[in-house]
Amino acid sequence: MTKILLLLILAMMVVHIIKPLGLPGLRRRADFWKLALIALAAVSLTILLRGGE
Repeated sequence: MTKILLLLILAMMVVHIIKPLGLPGLRRRADFWKLALIALAAVSLTILLRGGE
């Protein structure tokens, strides 16, 4: 699950650098770092919910 989530967000980051997604807060190419923060939070939440298996 964690690997799929990371690959999905990594793909979003690559697409965002090529053509900005246009979502609120993600209108410029330089905002791709915000996707990295979302990925970090999502992976951390996934690990916490799974109990660190």
